[in-house]
Amino acid sequence: MTIFRRIGIWLPALLFFSCGKTETDKGFGSKLSQPVYEDIPYTQDYSIKYDYAENVGLLEVKSDRNGAVQVLSSNGILRTHDGQFLYPGKLVKDNTYRPLTDKSISGLTSYQNQFIYLDDKAVFSNAWAGNLYLEHNLPKAKIIEAGDDFAFLISDGEKLQFVSKDKADWTGNPEGDAVLQIRYHAPQKTFWVLGQHSISSFDATTSAFKTTKLEQELSSFDILKDQLILGTNNGYLVIDPTSGKQIGESHLKLPVTELTWVENIGDELWFGSEKGAFKLRPDSKFDYYYGKRWLPDNLVKRISKGPNNSVLILTDTGLAQVVFEKMTLFEKAQYYEKQVRNRHIRLGFNASLVDLENGNIDSGMLSDSDNDGLWTTMYLAGEVFRYEVTKSEEALQNCREAMDAMERLFSINPVPGFPSRSFERSGYIDVLHDSDRWQHSADPEWDWKATTSSDEAIGHIFAYGVMAELMDNDLKERAITLIDTLMSHVVRNDLYLVDFDGKPTT
Repeated sequence: MTIFRRIGIWLPALLFFSCGKTETDKGFGSKLSQPVYEDIPYTQDYSIKYDYAENVGLLEVKSDRNGAVQVLSSNGILRTHDGQFLYPGKLVKDNTYRPLTDKSISGLTSYQNQFIYLDDKAVFSNAWAGNLYLEHNLPKAKIIEAGDDFAFLISDGEKLQFVSKDKADWTGNPEGDAVLQIRYHAPQKTFWVLGQHSISSFDATTSAFKTTKLEQELSSFDILKDQLILGTNNGYLVIDPTSGKQIGESHLKLPVTELTWVENIGDELWFGSEKGAFKLRPDSKFDYYYGKRWLPDNLVKRISKGPNNSVLILTDTGLAQVVFEKMTLFEKAQYYEKQVRNRHIRLGFNASLVDLENGNIDSGMLSDSDNDGLWTTMYLAGEVFRYEVTKSEEALQNCREAMDAMERLFSINPVPGFPSRSFERSGYIDVLHDSDRWQHSADPEWDWKATTSSDEAIGHIFAYGVMAELMDNDLKERAITLIDTLMSHVVRNDLYLVDFDGKPTT
C-alpha cells in the first residue's frame, strides 16, 4: 500500500478533528447552522404475518366492525392468533360460535361491516341478533356478494341465485360461462358477474341480466369509479360498463402481469399475483409487497380491506395484514430502539439475532460479528445525538453501556492502542465466526478477535468525535482518551493498524 493510499484512509478522520471552529460557526445558532427539522407524522407500512401449517385450502378473508379477522378455509372458519411486526402469529380454528363449527361454511363476505356466511342451505349471520337467515336452492354454492337491503347474489360456479328479505328470488347463469367472482356496484344497484371469458350484469331492481363476451381469459375484477377493472394472466384491462367496450390498451407495465386478484380499497387498486401483491399509486408507479418481509408466501389468493386502515392479503400458506400507521420519525426510531434494547445487546455490543425458527424471536441466539465495534459505534453516535437533543437519561445510559464495550476492545488484547474486532467468553472459539482470527486474552475467561480493519477503526473515530464534540460529562473525556489511544497507535505504526503478530491488518 502506498503512503498516499494510507494517508487517504485516515485523512477524513484526521481532518474531522483538526479543523477548529471559526467565530461565525460556533454553536447551533450560527449562520452556518442548518434549519430545524419538523418531525411531522407520515404513513409507515409494515406487515403482520399469520402462518398456517395445515395442508388445507385458504379461500377467503374478511374483517368486521369489531376488528375481528376471519379466514374461510376448506376446513372451516379460522381466526388470527397473536402476531405483531417481525413476530408472526398463527391462523387457528375459530371456536367463538359453537354452532358455526358444525356448519359446512362454503362462502364468506361482509355486509355493513358484519360477517355473512354461506352454507349448503342458507345465507346467514350472527349479527343483527341472528335474524338474517335466507334459504337458497344451490347446495354447492360457494360464491357470495352482498347488495343493498339484505340482498345477496350467490353462485355454485355455474348457476346464480338472488336471495333477499324483501324481493323475489331469481336464478340464472352467464350463458355457458363459469362464474368466477361477483361484485356489487351500489350507485347502479347492479351486481356484476365475472366469467372466464365474459362479464355480466344483474339489475337488482328489475332482475335484468346481460352478458358481454370477451376474448381474454379473465381471473378477477373490481369496480373503480364506474369502470370495470378486469385482471387477466397478461395484465389488466378497463371496461366501460355501459357499452361493454374496452377503454384504451391493456395495462402491461406491472410488477407481475399474471394476476390472481383485483381489489379496490378506498379508490386504490390492489393486485394479487403468484409473485406477491402490489398497489397502484397516483403517480402510476407501484408499491410492491413480495417475499417473507411482507407475506407468508408469494401466491396471493385474496385481498381485502382490513381493520384500522390495514389491508389483508391471503396467500397459499397464511395471511398478511399490511398496516398503514401514522407515525413520526422519532416514534419509528423509538420502536427500533425498544427492539435493539430488548433483543440485540450482547456484552454491550449491538449484535445480530441468528438461527431464528420461522421468524420466532424467542428461538434466536446473539451472534458475534466482524463489525461488533463498528455497528456499536454507529448506535453509540446515534444515542449521543439523541441525548444532545432530548437529554434523555435512557439515551445517556445506553451511551455508557456501549462505551464500556468499546473501551474493553482496547484493554482485552495485549497490543497498545489496537482495538479488537470483538470479544467473547472463552471456550467457544470453534463455533464463532472466523475461528482462526480469535486469540486468547491474558484473562483465561475471555477471548478476543484480531485483524481489525481500517474502516472499522474509522467508524470508532466518528463516534468518539461526536461524543467529544457534544457530551458535557465524563464521556467526553473517555472519548478523547480513545481517540488519542487509537490515533497514537496509527501514527506510531506509520499509519497502519498493526496486529498482535506485528503485521498490518488489511
